Amino acid sequence: MFKMLTLTLLAVSLLLGPAQAEPIALKDLFRNAEFGGVTLSPDGKHIAVALPEGDRTSLVVLEVEGKKAKGRWDYGANRHIGGVRWVSNQRFMFSVSSKLGSLDFQQTSPDLYASNIDGSRRIDIPNGNVYQIIGRVRGEDNVVWAQRSIDQAFLSKIDTLTGQVRTAGTAPLDFGSFVLDQNDEIRYAIGRQKDNRMRTLRRVGSEWKLIGETEMGGDGLLMPIMFAPDNQRVYMQGSRDGKPAVTLLLDAETGQEEVISANPISDPRGILTSGDGSTLLAIEYLPGKPEYQIVNPTHPEARAIAGLIAAFPNASLRFGNASQDGRLRVFYVYSDTDPGTYYLFDRERGTATFLLSTRRWIKPEAMANAKPIQFAARDGLDIHGYLTLPKAREAKKLPMVVFVHGGPHGPRDVWGFDPHVQAMASRGYAVLQINFRGSGGYGPAFERAGYRKWGREMQDDLTHGVRWAIEQGYADADRICIYGGSYGGYAALMSPIREPELYRCAIGYVGVYSLPMMFDKGDIPRSAPGRAFQRRVLPESEEEQKAQSPAFNIDKLNIPVMFVHGAKDERVPIEQMNFMIKEMERQSKKPEDVLVERNEGHGFQLPENNVKLYERLFAFLERHTAPR
Repeated sequence: MFKMLTLTLLAVSLLLGPAQAEPIALKDLFRNAEFGGVTLSPDGKHIAVALPEGDRTSLVVLEVEGKKAKGRWDYGANRHIGGVRWVSNQRFMFSVSSKLGSLDFQQTSPDLYASNIDGSRRIDIPNGNVYQIIGRVRGEDNVVWAQRSIDQAFLSKIDTLTGQVRTAGTAPLDFGSFVLDQNDEIRYAIGRQKDNRMRTLRRVGSEWKLIGETEMGGDGLLMPIMFAPDNQRVYMQGSRDGKPAVTLLLDAETGQEEVISANPISDPRGILTSGDGSTLLAIEYLPGKPEYQIVNPTHPEARAIAGLIAAFPNASLRFGNASQDGRLRVFYVYSDTDPGTYYLFDRERGTATFLLSTRRWIKPEAMANAKPIQFAARDGLDIHGYLTLPKAREAKKLPMVVFVHGGPHGPRDVWGFDPHVQAMASRGYAVLQINFRGSGGYGPAFERAGYRKWGREMQDDLTHGVRWAIEQGYADADRICIYGGSYGGYAALMSPIREPELYRCAIGYVGVYSLPMMFDKGDIPRSAPGRAFQRRVLPESEEEQKAQSPAFNIDKLNIPVMFVHGAKDERVPIEQMNFMIKEMERQSKKPEDVLVERNEGHGFQLPENNVKLYERLFAFLERHTAPR
């Protein structure tokens, strides 16, 4: 049906090639991507492209034909443009948020702007930082639906030419969002209270009916995502018995439901809809490598998507938005060795047109592959993760770095290109990434299993992952180091305290070292939801918090340590590192190396600072776990 031969040959050329053993230049790995997210105008004639540029992200609008620039937007240092929403063929909206570190969350309430594609008629939406755009209003040009939460949830219409705001509905939620039907009628509201309890409400006449509620990390709550084309049944997602969430089709009047998609390992990662937004086409999962389940296989756009997936068997695809008529769609091809390339697919012609390459200087054939892994924890819980082995080396008794993700509750490691992992693998290290209990994406029971288990069972999962790698013959038991950022920095220091014979060195990167300090330092305790989060996931008593903190267990820390921090870190202030070092000095101990960047925050953003970090990190690693 489609002209897929060209695509298949392209996929092969992207992913295959001769192995290389040369270390990859750090400046190439940490150089900013040339392009970020790409969104397509409703008529398919223009694309809005994010441009990562060190301490900022700017935006440019290009013509699809010829790539001629129509306009450019830049809001200065530490300001990042994203959340692009087209409201017509000539006009779009976007958000501008602050982000002070690569591991930090972007500002949760970004400023909101609208502009024509040539830069004319730009407006700053009044109080735009309180709104979240959810879609265009049918039948009203340049008007969008927007939701906000101040004391309760509001749904409004915003005229993107004038900035005028009209309230259309409210719901009794502290922080909420709305689901409209195919006729733009308000039918559901979902959200949370200040204590992080989640609620689902259904509109019955002029009243709201509570149909479900659960605490943070709970299950049993169904959350509506969109209405079916018949406008009677609604697609819901939710978990039962703590298992990964399923997607079902519910008739709200009769209660009849049909499960249409599920994965035994992974929660849904995202959904894919038709160009006009009326039909659910597919659901993405991430059990190991990303995969899609097509839920409407007879729909012509779904058939095209299935054909594209088949054309790239060794890569993964992320699908962007489509033109209003569904003929054109942006998609992104990437893998563990390929940072990715954007294409525009024409469904009628069956062709894919190259748009942009994110990091065209990266050679996929020189990169190392990430292998999804699984092992059983001490209590039998299934743990998943990834193992990246260096190229051109025998996969046997290698020096290994355990690379621990942050969060920890909600985030997880994913399959894809990671410059940090590739830097370590290219220097001869195996890299082990473990989605320990408490990580997101595996169902609420798996996430809940990590609550209050910081420094305990969550650490044990890392321990069992290391022992698994040793037993499989991949890792040399005498040359293992641990490294992580944010929560990962905490785990990197707690692991050798809990398992003193397992590690030869540790690197804490913008890490938490005192759990008691988390309650009065940093930006998390500044909000009611942040304080509720801490009460839910951290040890309850101060005695337990200290017992599970690296800074109060210095006597058990007897390996070389390196610290890295940004002086402007607001998520985990540098006081955490300073306190840890002070406590070490009280016991006549000191870190072997300390790197502080005064202009960085929660994770380094500037390429030159990442290069410096890894030059120092590799010098540290080589002193203790050098490849032979």
